[in-house]
Amino acid sequence: MSRVALVTGGTRGIGAAISTALKKAGRTVVASYAGNVAAAEAFHKEHGIEVIKFDAGNFAECEKAVQDIASRIGPIEILVNNAGITRDAVIGKQSREMWDAVIDTNLGSCFNLCKLTFDGMKAKKFGRIVNIGSINGQAGQYGQVNYAAAKSGIHGFTKALSQEGARYSITVNAIAPGYVDTEMVRAVPPDVLEKIIAKIPRGRLGTAEDIARGVVFLTADDADFVTGSTLSINGGQHMY
Repeated sequence: MSRVALVTGGTRGIGAAISTALKKAGRTVVASYAGNVAAAEAFHKEHGIEVIKFDAGNFAECEKAVQDIASRIGPIEILVNNAGITRDAVIGKQSREMWDAVIDTNLGSCFNLCKLTFDGMKAKKFGRIVNIGSINGQAGQYGQVNYAAAKSGIHGFTKALSQEGARYSITVNAIAPGYVDTEMVRAVPPDVLEKIIAKIPRGRLGTAEDIARGVVFLTADDADFVTGSTLSINGGQHMY
């Protein structure tokens, strides 16, 4: 029986590429989504991947979803914490609600789902966890104190949890994508996007598939000597 993988935010953008790549690698994939039902249904129809709706930033909803997946499909052995949102503003205009929303969804979701799946992985003496960080969590970004703090927190969370999991053959790693050609990035004004690309040594935006290939590598059964690492996939824009 193939290993069960949960990808949060797994029906669109980078998450969708991760979900489909893991399926191609022989995993039984469940992709979560928070609100875009039409996109999730279209994704399921196109790829035949199970989708499940819950708020990754809400512990109770995560707990219910993990129990549901375990009872219907099997215990989660591969977890990709990809769910994320932005609420950008300079700190003078950023509300506490904007801060909390980003911290809860981007960082809190990692705590929620790792806590809920970790004991099961320990019992099986196997686990693969990949947390999706960001170049902006490494280098910072104007107008993103909430997002940068959450993503930077993911990198520290990853290093700490990897030390707890190592003896149980649970690896915990992070990927820090650079600027990727997603719906969000395509919304950037062309002149601004041109300046961003000019700072990338490879001379192009990343693709969702670039990130997905990294996840497939880190979640492979034989990737058991890689843990506590952050893999930067950014075209050389930031070397960390």
